[in-house]
Amino acid sequence: MEEVLEPATPVVEAIFGAVALPVLIYFLLINTSYLVLVVAAALEFRRSTRQLPFAGREELLGSGLVPGVSVVTSMYNEEVGIKVATQSMLALHYPRHEVIVVDDGSSDGGFEVLRAAFDLVEVPRRMPTDVAVREVATSVHVPRNGRTRLTVVRKPNSGRSDSLNVGVNFATQDLVVFVDSDSVLDPDALLAVARPFAEDPVRMVAGGGVIRAVNGCSVRGGRVTEVRMSTSWLARIQVVEYLRAFHLGRCGWSRLKSLILISGAFGVFRRDVLVEVGGLDPGSIGEDFELVMRVHRHMRRTGRDYRVQFITEPICWTEVPETTAVLRKQRRRWHRGLWETLWAYRSMLLNPRYGRVGLIAVPYYWLFELIAPALELFGLVLVVVGWLLGVVDMGYFLLFMAVAYGYAMLVTLAAMTVEELSFHKYPRWRDLVSTAASAVVENLGYRQATAIWRLEGWAQSLAGRKQEWGTMTRTGFDTADRSDG
Repeated sequence: MEEVLEPATPVVEAIFGAVALPVLIYFLLINTSYLVLVVAAALEFRRSTRQLPFAGREELLGSGLVPGVSVVTSMYNEEVGIKVATQSMLALHYPRHEVIVVDDGSSDGGFEVLRAAFDLVEVPRRMPTDVAVREVATSVHVPRNGRTRLTVVRKPNSGRSDSLNVGVNFATQDLVVFVDSDSVLDPDALLAVARPFAEDPVRMVAGGGVIRAVNGCSVRGGRVTEVRMSTSWLARIQVVEYLRAFHLGRCGWSRLKSLILISGAFGVFRRDVLVEVGGLDPGSIGEDFELVMRVHRHMRRTGRDYRVQFITEPICWTEVPETTAVLRKQRRRWHRGLWETLWAYRSMLLNPRYGRVGLIAVPYYWLFELIAPALELFGLVLVVVGWLLGVVDMGYFLLFMAVAYGYAMLVTLAAMTVEELSFHKYPRWRDLVSTAASAVVENLGYRQATAIWRLEGWAQSLAGRKQEWGTMTRTGFDTADRSDG
């Protein structure tokens, strides 16, 4: 190996001499920033935990003053789980909510499953045009009993974002909650996400809840009845990732009043604000990120005081990929969406007009989210090749591994500790042990693979290649359904 690499020694020496210290500083900064977000999240958890006994959920449940909620979901070939998902959304604890399911031109029997389950009949209802859409509704269906607050809209296929915009047009309530049709919400999720809007109806414009991996959990009747870790190491590592992203990243950013990303799997928006900004962008790959950025820009440009908040209590359970092929497509798309959104809103970068969002959050996402995979792979390859050539001594090699990976593992374990002390979602010790083990295993190939896939997505965008959304294979995670079958 050394003989093959020998001719590159002078080049490696020159590059290493120039970037050895900056590479260490970069990894030190990125992991320290994560630690700062962990501390901010811990403070937010402490505040919300103290307020929880006085949150007044029972009062909200019986109050006529809470804002109404329209739960909007788009389905495309979701025959396996759409019945349970819809029943679960209808059964959420809330005094006034409706469910709108938009069938995005499915080619399977999903609509027929809903028709049979809820005795749907077609009604002559025209679609409002508050938000522009690419494809209009071809038919509207409601339960025959006239009591179940469910509306099923059928339309030609035009993508998830356009379908959700159709749902916004049919929504009749003040708040719109976007939920993926393959996800399961906690029973009190709407009460939790609506509370900040009830307390501050003028300033609150958007909020997001916690996303957790449902893989391995027991689900019956659209409810998570037992929380367990998956037996798949790929899913376990994603549990750690989701924990960092929500209980570390987004909660911390919310505490710093700089939240710029709300997951499309579970987000709540004021309907009037959605109409003002034009709804979701059907042409965007990172539509959830792009929407929140557009809301920030709109509110800042119109000079209005507003809040975008992460809400720590409600949980949306979703199925994560258990094959590398599906995971690879997902990470490609995520990073492509990150790049295209940041580039589209580059005018906000370091722009004091946009406050903390422009001066802190947007630069952070450029430096530590977008560029991170390129610098991580560059640093790792440089150090390994340099060590093989004798350019890098053992001391620097160990220091790099400690700062880049050891520090990252400690930060992840700190986030897990904060989450466990605050919420204690995993009752079994074996699940906690496997979660901790995943924080270590994540660094042994998984992290490097996802970095490569993220760069692939970035490269595809720069090359102008058409985005392929890919297919997430669903198993229908309702335990009762599987046992009955």
